[in-house]
Amino acid sequence: MKIVIIDDDRLVCTSLKTIIEASPEVQVMDIGHSGQDAIALFKKFEPDILMMDIRMDTMSGLEAGEIILSQYPEAKLLYLTTFADDEYIITALKIGARGYLLKQNFESIVPSLIAVNAGQSVFGEDIIAKIPSLIRNKKPDMAKYNISPKEMKVITLIAEGLNNKEIAGRLFLSEGTIRNYVTVILEKLQLRSRTQLAIFYYKNRAELFYDNLD
Repeated sequence: MKIVIIDDDRLVCTSLKTIIEASPEVQVMDIGHSGQDAIALFKKFEPDILMMDIRMDTMSGLEAGEIILSQYPEAKLLYLTTFADDEYIITALKIGARGYLLKQNFESIVPSLIAVNAGQSVFGEDIIAKIPSLIRNKKPDMAKYNISPKEMKVITLIAEGLNNKEIAGRLFLSEGTIRNYVTVILEKLQLRSRTQLAIFYYKNRAELFYDNLD
């Protein structure tokens, strides 16, 4: 897989390149140090994944990411930062980032790149734990995805972290019925896992939250 690394700390860029290229599956096409670099290098290489920091001078990684995704909707952006600020997480969800990791979890970087390249969304456990409290009580409208009210209840409970047995007990259905619901829901939304489903749910809530800010 081809990736581009963007971080305003040159030492961090060099270290990340060394860590990542230890995997034979990954090729670092180039590195950059600003939001402007991110846009230019994405246009030049159209990498499988653009991995970048958030806080950078003149243009943040989030600003650059929004511009890139407006021009390349299928772009895969993975944010790697030291900051777990609420606003950053919500914005990353809203613009459609495929992942958000903290730099201290460096051992998860290569597995996350592989997962994102395979079409998955990857948000660190510490990030996922913060998301529900950030989105308030906004409920996304899933009607456009042909999701029924009962399926919506299943999705909500999955996003809250319940397993099939717990969901079955909550909805007074059999565990087998819940498994069938989950299979149908994933097919409708073209998702591969419960984690992706939870991120999809919270991304839609984040968009509602953002749209209703004053």
